[in-house]
Amino acid sequence: MVVITGSAGFIGSCLVSKFNSEAISDLILVDDFSKHEKDENSVGKKLSKKIERFEFIDWFEKNYKDVDHIIHIGARTDTTEFNVEIFNELNLNYTKALWTICAEKNIPFIYASSAATYGLGEQGYKDDETKILLLKPLNPYGDSKNDFDKWAITQKQTPPNWQGLKFFNVYGPNEYHKARMASVIFHSFHQIKNAGKVKLFRSHNPNYTDGGQLRDFVYVKDVVNVIWFLYSERPKNGIYNLGSGKARTFLDLAKATFKALDIEPNIEFIDTPIDIRHKYQYFTEADMNKLISVGYSKPFTSLEDGVTDYVKNYLVSTKYL
Repeated sequence: MVVITGSAGFIGSCLVSKFNSEAISDLILVDDFSKHEKDENSVGKKLSKKIERFEFIDWFEKNYKDVDHIIHIGARTDTTEFNVEIFNELNLNYTKALWTICAEKNIPFIYASSAATYGLGEQGYKDDETKILLLKPLNPYGDSKNDFDKWAITQKQTPPNWQGLKFFNVYGPNEYHKARMASVIFHSFHQIKNAGKVKLFRSHNPNYTDGGQLRDFVYVKDVVNVIWFLYSERPKNGIYNLGSGKARTFLDLAKATFKALDIEPNIEFIDTPIDIRHKYQYFTEADMNKLISVGYSKPFTSLEDGVTDYVKNYLVSTKYL
């Protein structure tokens, strides 16, 4: 059986759909199922068993022989949370516990890291494991992901096959429950529907125009295709970027959202809040050469095509993947 943690969340639930589409339903789904705002993400999914997050490690230690692969997507992802102990418990120590069992019992392991580990990008955005100790994340969430990456690359006992994935700006269906942590596309869609316009942060950096700030936006359908590749092909161990490989502006994103709704763009620029200006990222772009070098060959969805699919086939009708 395959274990997917964070299975009721955004990326996790889309991954369950991917496995189901590949005719795999022998899945153990792990999450905090008491959070009912995520319930719709699980409707119609085919699975073998659900296990609560804090019960799973005990279950795993006793039933490891039933597990063929762990895909650990579950995490606390709130970048505005500053309680370090929460991140130590849910992101760092929980992941260490899963890794240790997988290493001892010879079970392959895929886990979610984050592009938040790169901070302001002082070391660039190349998934070079020799630079992990130099990275300076901007918040406790990024620290927790980088702390695990640092720990993982120093371990002598490892799972037989393992990959960490540095997710960039993922967007797409099944993020309805994420509130303020949902993607900019999600918020842009609702701003247009409610107010007829989109508000973007004004640039406070002379090197970038208003709305010209750049991010690597990656469609969730591409994300789950990459995870499926890692699961099925088991390439070499290591930490990999997972973005589109192409930085695009927030202005591009807003215009694509208007176009998907067949509405003329109406964009307003507002000041970036003073308290986050010094930590604001003006550019992120995943170097995807490492993943490509191990055999991944599918093209990534363009921002325009991804936004169009997301808006027309999911957001307009509140449809789930």
